[in-house]
Amino acid sequence: MKPTHYDDFAENYSAENESSLLNAYYERPAMIGLAGDVSGRRILDAGCGSGPLSAALSAKGAIMTGFDSSPAMLELARQRLGAAADLHLADLSKPLPFADRSFDDVVSSLVLHYLEDWSAPLAELRRVLKPGGRLILSVNHPTVSVVNHPTEDYFAVRQYSEDYEFDGEPAVLTFWHRPLHAMINDFTSAGYRVATVSEPAPAPDTPHELLPPRILNGERTAFLSFIFFVLEAN
Repeated sequence: MKPTHYDDFAENYSAENESSLLNAYYERPAMIGLAGDVSGRRILDAGCGSGPLSAALSAKGAIMTGFDSSPAMLELARQRLGAAADLHLADLSKPLPFADRSFDDVVSSLVLHYLEDWSAPLAELRRVLKPGGRLILSVNHPTVSVVNHPTEDYFAVRQYSEDYEFDGEPAVLTFWHRPLHAMINDFTSAGYRVATVSEPAPAPDTPHELLPPRILNGERTAFLSFIFFVLEAN
C-alpha cells in the first residue's frame, strides 16, 4: 500500500479502533501488558496511527515519541496527544529521523505486515534502540491467512488483500503473509533475541456482546487474529 493509504479512511479507522474487539479489547491490551512497567522509559511508537497506544503508555509514565506515514493519522494523533506531542511524519521502509540508541523500547502495532521486506525496517529500529532495548510488536497471525485463503501456500512470502468495514465505511487493506519461521529468521538476522511469543485471549473486561459465541459458550478460551513478540536488541 502507499504510505498515505490510510488517509482515505483515517477518521473511520480511528473511530473503529476506539471500541472494536480486535483493537480496543485484544491488540492494545496485549501490547500494554507486554510493555509492563514503562515509567520513565523513552518509547518510540512506530506506526502510531491516531495515537491510542501512545496515549495509554504515556498515562503509565512513558516518554513517548511517535511517527506514522499517514499525515491524516498524525493529525488525529496530535489532536489526541496535544500540540506538544513528539510526532513525526516518517516511513518505516526508509531511514528514520532519530539518532542511534535513542529509545529504551519500540512498540509497533500491526505495521510490519504491510511490508514485503522486513530486514531494513528491523535494522533501522534496532539502530534507534539502546543495547538491551525491546521491540514489542504485533502482526497478523500467519495461520489466519491460511484459514481465509486455504489454496495459498503457507510457506511462501506473498501478498494478499482483504475487505474491511471501519465505522460503517468499506476499505481494502493489502498485507504480506509470512510463515512463522520466516518472521523468526528476520528477527534474529536483524540482531534481536526473541524473548516472548504471545497468542493472548481478549481482555477480561471485553463486553460480552463483542465476544465470539464459542468463547461465550465456553467452547474456546481465545481466538487467533494477531501474534505478538517481545524482541530484545543484542
